[in-house]
Amino acid sequence: MSENVHDAPASIWFAGVDAVRGDSAVAAALSAGNSFAPDYVVGVGKAATSMCAGAYRHLGAGPTGLAITATGYAGDELAGLPDIDVIESSHPIPDDRSIDAGRRLRDCVSAMDRESRLLLLVSGGASALVELPEDGTTLKKLRELNERWISSGLSIDAINAQRRKLSQIKGGRLLQRFRGTSVLIYAISDVEGDDIAVIGSGIGDPALARCANEVKIVASNRHARQAAATYAAENGYVVRLNEESLYGDVTEIAGRLVDTLTSGAPGVYIWGGEPVVTLPERPGKGGRNQFLALLIASKIVGRDIRLIAAGTDGLDGASSVAGAVVHGKTVDDDFAVKDSLLRADSGTWLDERGATFVSGATGTNVMDLVVAIVGNGGRA
Repeated sequence: MSENVHDAPASIWFAGVDAVRGDSAVAAALSAGNSFAPDYVVGVGKAATSMCAGAYRHLGAGPTGLAITATGYAGDELAGLPDIDVIESSHPIPDDRSIDAGRRLRDCVSAMDRESRLLLLVSGGASALVELPEDGTTLKKLRELNERWISSGLSIDAINAQRRKLSQIKGGRLLQRFRGTSVLIYAISDVEGDDIAVIGSGIGDPALARCANEVKIVASNRHARQAAATYAAENGYVVRLNEESLYGDVTEIAGRLVDTLTSGAPGVYIWGGEPVVTLPERPGKGGRNQFLALLIASKIVGRDIRLIAAGTDGLDGASSVAGAVVHGKTVDDDFAVKDSLLRADSGTWLDERGATFVSGATGTNVMDLVVAIVGNGGRA
């Protein structure tokens, strides 16, 4: 890949994301001396089909399976496997498909016999993809609540805490229905702290399970950042910073990142996490990564800084865009930028200037990854 203003940050970003793909993460975990032989494989989340593909790569075509993922995420990774059903559902707001998928998941887990063993593969996005609301909570009400939570600036931990209260299958209630002998839960974390009780609103939480159980986080933001840092170092860059600190209000985060970059020595700077944005009543195009990138671009005008901010799941907001790549010459009209940010329409502004970033399917979801290069990156 030629190293132009866009390629260098993106190549480091891809190195991080490729290291936490669901297929390779699950296959590696199962190969690491694990003799678990499941009768059934269930995957739920944006990385469900990738994780299931990794499981079948190791296990062979024996176990029956079910994968529930977001529309457009299924791909062809499980093609040729007749014993696994793939369901595409709604994200980020649940709809009728989410209820149908939640019912199918509940029935599947509940019906397994007392001698069975279950491999449960969980990744981010499961909260909207599968749902069975408590009696008295309609789908309409559930949709309204999710829309309000997502636009309010609440953290994912806080949102998932509310989701657990309204669900028959989250917060450990799914595995409470499992009657088999053992369950192995592999998760790709998209939350701060990598807590299985928070990932997917606790769809894989074994706290209420009545059988032998084990939980392992097979991929996380830490793994992605470390792989990005290793790639950068191997390619001659000096890694000045590598931390998971993108939590809180996106405006405050942008200010902190700009201060670090404008005062820092030439090198590569890596951050992970998931900022929050409070949206206006009728937001425009673009998610939190495009908002963050454009806000930073407006504050580094004229500086030799290149930066990518993108969701590791390949999506940022309600579009196929993962984020944006910006630099010191991206912003040429400060008034237009301020207006775009005020209307939460950063995606339109960035797209018109060719600054949006499309990664395609990633097979994972470990929050967001920001990579910045100051100057020549510290290369000799």
